[in-house]
Amino acid sequence: MKITGYMRSDGSVGVRNYIAILPSVGCANDFVLKLGNIYPNVKLLTHRQGCSQVGLDNDQTVRTLIGLGKNPNIAGVLVVGLGCETIKAEYIAKEISKTKKMVECLVLNNENGVASALSKGARLLNPMLQDASKMKRTTCDMEQLIIGVKCGLSDSTSGITSNPATGIVSDMVIESGGTVIFGETPEIIGVDHILAKRSANQDVVNKLHRLINDCKERVKASGGNIQEANVAPGNIAGGITTIEEKSIGAITKGGRKTLQDVLKYGEKPKGKGLFFMDSPGRTPEALTGLIAAGAQIIIFSTGGGSPGGSPISPVIKVTGNRNTAQRLKDIIDVDVSSIIMGKETLKEAGIKIFKKLCNVASGEVTKAEILGYGLISIWNISPLSG
Repeated sequence: MKITGYMRSDGSVGVRNYIAILPSVGCANDFVLKLGNIYPNVKLLTHRQGCSQVGLDNDQTVRTLIGLGKNPNIAGVLVVGLGCETIKAEYIAKEISKTKKMVECLVLNNENGVASALSKGARLLNPMLQDASKMKRTTCDMEQLIIGVKCGLSDSTSGITSNPATGIVSDMVIESGGTVIFGETPEIIGVDHILAKRSANQDVVNKLHRLINDCKERVKASGGNIQEANVAPGNIAGGITTIEEKSIGAITKGGRKTLQDVLKYGEKPKGKGLFFMDSPGRTPEALTGLIAAGAQIIIFSTGGGSPGGSPISPVIKVTGNRNTAQRLKDIIDVDVSSIIMGKETLKEAGIKIFKKLCNVASGEVTKAEILGYGLISIWNISPLSG
């Protein structure tokens, strides 16, 4: 299957062609927003992390920030640091530059005030914007894509329509030589034995079991109950009663292919095929992890109509709930509710989503892009992180 995209120097393909400003620390957000007011067409990847983090959380933030900057949809990035943070802007910029894309770095404490820094930021951004404007789409192969899949605000229709239809797309992408990442660790609880049977080897099985045990231990340490945390009020209102019921429907979005490996949050897959990423169910953090792993497009299955999006990678919203499709036309891209009506098979619905995926990859905008939905939020796993 052929699509069109922007060929990058490292051999990857972007389906969008953005210039981004990436703060290395949340303390630089105000400056980034000011600079963004001058350049409204630049993507602002503000977040609240980058300092006062320890151990695994610090490593996770570093990995995620670098991954965001490396995403093929970004043609160039200006990394902005404060200068006193634990995660240095210079290091983030250096790692991103290994892709050979345009990368600049601005450290605010090295400048003579905000006005001077804004002026320097403009001088750094202008050439990147000019160069990006000259880039043209070329014909590319599906095998050059990494697709993220996510579900949110699931209801009783999700597990029998939009999730398995998305799973068919996952299989089609992999059969075309591409890569698919799905995640949401709390939503494989109770069904890990199913994924284990589809795992490439025992090491992958062991990784799955460790993720689930760690997830349960974190909830237990907080004094919470995983059932109460993961089956949200919206899920219950939509007809889902248990975490196992939710999980059975959730894993179908990953299709039926062999699970090649389990990834850390924000980790890029090594190889092709199907991968699972350790991540939470919360939409902003889950989407951020997929983007940092290199996903150029995300397919988002929703029952009740979750509106989340991404500032970097287009998000295709799919629903099998006819009421949601009709009531929320401004956020739903593909309606597969005809499956329940007996007017469309799962395979036919999957092909319909796949065609939408190819169109979006080649430049068609999604509803979330039209609305300007999307923010960056990096997942924390330690209570010590600020």
